[in-house]
Amino acid sequence: MPSRLRVLFLCTGNSCRSQMAEGWARALKSDRLEAVSAGTAPQGLNPRAVAVMAEAGVDISGHRSRSVADFKGVPFDVVVTVCGHAQENCPVFPGRTRVVHVGFDDPPRLAEGARSEEEALAHYRRVRDEIRRFIETLPDALDPARKEAP
Repeated sequence: MPSRLRVLFLCTGNSCRSQMAEGWARALKSDRLEAVSAGTAPQGLNPRAVAVMAEAGVDISGHRSRSVADFKGVPFDVVVTVCGHAQENCPVFPGRTRVVHVGFDDPPRLAEGARSEEEALAHYRRVRDEIRRFIETLPDALDPARKEAP
């Protein structure tokens, strides 16, 4: 594996899960990963995702929602789809780019029926923490010798 693996975290809106993954990767693994995120249909940065990441000490407030098209021709080692829609609609990447799917629940969807802001944020916190646990396994979990991603 190269000294720094180039990773794209891909989701539909690039507003929440992929943004959290990029934030965690930059905060925890910048010595081993060069991480960015994008969406198949960017929707803007989710303020609740920004809030729960800030609670955990990771500032993603300066991120912006980007389209996967913004990275056309950029060589990635690995593309990690973090939602089912992105997995199903993942574009073809040039070269030897590996695409792996590691799905996470959609916090905005989970929070739709919340009775309070605190109840809504609980969903974001749970997914934030699940994403962190996944990022902590990188880059080893993406080793091509492994049969599947965690």
